[in-house]
Amino acid sequence: MTAADTHQAINAVFRLEWGRLVAGLARMLRNVGLAEELAQDALVSALEQWPRTGIPDNPGAWLMATSKHHAINALRRDKMLERKHGELGRDVAAQAQPERVMAELEAAMDDDVGDDLLRLMFTSCHPALSTEARVALTLRLLGGLTTEEIARAFLVPEPTVAQRIVRAKRTLTEKQVPFEVPRGPELAPRLYSVLEVVYLIFNEGYSATSGDDWMRPGLCEDALRLGRILSALAPDEPEVHGLLALMEINASRSAARMGPTGEPILLLEQDRARWDQLLIQRGLLALERAEALSLTPGPYTLQAGITACHARARTAADTDWHRIAALYTELLERLPSPVVALNRAVAVSRAQGPLAGLELLDQLAGEPALANYHLLPSARADLLGQLGRHAEARAEFERAAALTLNLRQRERLLARAAACGHASVPPKPT
Repeated sequence: MTAADTHQAINAVFRLEWGRLVAGLARMLRNVGLAEELAQDALVSALEQWPRTGIPDNPGAWLMATSKHHAINALRRDKMLERKHGELGRDVAAQAQPERVMAELEAAMDDDVGDDLLRLMFTSCHPALSTEARVALTLRLLGGLTTEEIARAFLVPEPTVAQRIVRAKRTLTEKQVPFEVPRGPELAPRLYSVLEVVYLIFNEGYSATSGDDWMRPGLCEDALRLGRILSALAPDEPEVHGLLALMEINASRSAARMGPTGEPILLLEQDRARWDQLLIQRGLLALERAEALSLTPGPYTLQAGITACHARARTAADTDWHRIAALYTELLERLPSPVVALNRAVAVSRAQGPLAGLELLDQLAGEPALANYHLLPSARADLLGQLGRHAEARAEFERAAALTLNLRQRERLLARAAACGHASVPPKPT
């Protein structure tokens, strides 16, 4: 294995293990900022040692052990031990036995009490932080996403996200926010922020904003696991089940979303025989639960309803686009957003024809939040191609390719741009 291959493997392992490392360290140290720093130290150690010694058989365990070693050193170096004595109820005699206390602290990190990732999620979503800071911090701490990836998810400048994360960690430290899952009346006001974060983590795994891979299945799995835990924690909350339904049904298409070499396969081109029927059934059951709990569906339940329309269609031609367009209209009323408006325009194009959809997309041309969003020119290109305006479609596909940071997306968009040059007869409108 070359040095480049080793470094790539290290980064892949670290992305998968990041959330668990930070969560375990945070439970030990009660300081999420320090936990993140020590997790980074473990990565540095791996980058230094693994190219010489090879990647361990269990790299996750190696990273956790190294993180614990760094944590114990930090406790000694920063004279945090005495404070930990007080938090853990140590008496004066125990303070004279630092090695024994350190051993107990190390063992505590392995003590599986509850779900550390869920504790970290609720800590990151504490009311002391703004909504934007909660989401950005949780994506950073649990998903290991870079500030650039988070910025693209929010369609905001990268320095803004970086500032939110720094301030959020400082606030949690200053306010000594407990590392725990809230109970009773404290649960509800923090739940919706957690739902938003879980869905953004899922989306980053489902359609990676950057890098060489179209998907990051590990993030989808983490988000699904957290969503299932949340559904058990808050069984009477309709939007918890709505979000879970949305993720289950979307995840059911994972195997069909990539070709043999990792290239993206879009929804209407997928082999539906490869869709996971078990996940679809789980999603539809969660959707039924959500709809039964509320007469007025929330944003996640509405989005789940849209994905259910696709899941129930045996073929792409069977898709109920009128129903999907109606659900997007209702979603836009509940959740005004340029991205929702874009998706509604695409649905309208399928229900009423490409010209109707293009008119709606053109109304979004001046939206600042969509200025660097590759899906807007991509959607326009698709409709322009259906209308036989191939030169315009090619230019839009090329513009979309220039905007995306994901290699697989870029390759597919450029391929579609090239195909526009060979089209002589416009595709039949849906």
